[in-house]
Amino acid sequence: MNTEEKLEIAKQLELLGVDCIEAGFPISSKGSFEAVEQIAKTIKNSQIAALARAKKEDIDAAYGAIKYAASPRIHTFLATSPIHMQYKLKKTPEQVLENIKEAVTYAKSLCADVEFSAEDAMRSEPEFLARALSVAIKAGATVINVPDTVGYVTPEEMAERIRYLYQTVDGIEKVDVSIHCHNDLGMAVANTLAAIKAGATQAECTVNGIGERAGNAALEEIVMALKTRRNYFEAYTNIDTRQISHTSKLVYNIIGQSVPLNKPIVGTNAFAHESGIHQHGVLAARETYEIMKAEDIGIRKSKLIIGKHSGRHAIADRLREMGYTFTEEELTQYYNKIMDLCDKKKYVSDSDIEAIVYNKERSAGGYKLEYFDVHTSKNATSTCLIKLSRNSEVKEAVSLGDGPINAAYNAINQITGNICEELVNYDIHSVSDGNDALGEVTVKLKKGERTVTGRGLSTNIIESSILAYINGINKLIEMH
Repeated sequence: MNTEEKLEIAKQLELLGVDCIEAGFPISSKGSFEAVEQIAKTIKNSQIAALARAKKEDIDAAYGAIKYAASPRIHTFLATSPIHMQYKLKKTPEQVLENIKEAVTYAKSLCADVEFSAEDAMRSEPEFLARALSVAIKAGATVINVPDTVGYVTPEEMAERIRYLYQTVDGIEKVDVSIHCHNDLGMAVANTLAAIKAGATQAECTVNGIGERAGNAALEEIVMALKTRRNYFEAYTNIDTRQISHTSKLVYNIIGQSVPLNKPIVGTNAFAHESGIHQHGVLAARETYEIMKAEDIGIRKSKLIIGKHSGRHAIADRLREMGYTFTEEELTQYYNKIMDLCDKKKYVSDSDIEAIVYNKERSAGGYKLEYFDVHTSKNATSTCLIKLSRNSEVKEAVSLGDGPINAAYNAINQITGNICEELVNYDIHSVSDGNDALGEVTVKLKKGERTVTGRGLSTNIIESSILAYINGINKLIEMH
């Protein structure tokens, strides 16, 4: 993600009601620092945290990026498991304890709110983990985090560990106890909920469960479990669940992934019933097979039909009804794109509108598609003529390819100076039903160590493929 995309997601997380947004790892790169800094300056209703290893230079970078936040937090971490201390840190347990004390003390001197994470906590010796967290609290930590870094434990073990820490860690009653679970064995959400039931007061999670390896605990699943089973967990969040669907789709779109059909809460089939028995039950009484309402996560059914003769006000009303906020400039962009789409299909669905909203141009000043002409057949090499404009200058190229998309991409590479070194991934799917559905193409392009996502949307899949590639090229140029 570029800075603009990260900021867009941060704004949506603020709307969602997230208590604390961990915005990034500022020491990792100049771009990461700038993105965290921009988010810290913009977001007012959520805390902003920055990640830092237990090193002075990391902590300095973290504070430098978040010092303008309305409510800043430094999140520093150090491993406490025997395997990490021996092979990664190459430090004795006593050296690790001293490192924790120094890092948290220094972070506290810069920022009032400090979180300490004992990396690989669930494979740490319980007694040593308790000592490490006690040291962090004494040094000034306001949040202690217990990560299951490799997704190793079961819910029963997780609950037992949290209860043990409450009984043994000095000063634990004065701080928030946080849980951070990975999903390597498919138990991240279950482990998180078990920790909450045992007393944890902060859950670290990600939208759609994205993250390292198999991912992290999914925010939407944790939130809806707490909402649906509130009496059991005796816990609640301030999350506005009506923003869940929008947040999920925005994140999937920006990172260039499609929603799995069977994804809990946000998947296409989450509120669909194919079995005759299920359909009969739902028609008789929704509660027979549905424990949540689609409306609870922001999915609404509209009776208003959008077509060629729909006015600007009708489209504005539909967008508001779907839960979107927008400026007059954005409304003009959406209106023009919807009207263009109405020239190609009779009616525009909510899925079409969502795709238009999420696929807005996020890279200004780059290449734009002016014209393309593709010739292809079963037994002949494909050819493509393409014209692109940039800063009022129009360039064109003709190229051959193994197929129409390959030919188009070869022509774009000629115009753009082969800035894309590798097409890592190409994906296409429809965003609505019918033979006039919009086709959404996502590509991942690589140059050096940089990988970017490009997206394109059109009823013409060749055009959407070209638009996606150009979108990715523009991002590479922006980062160059």
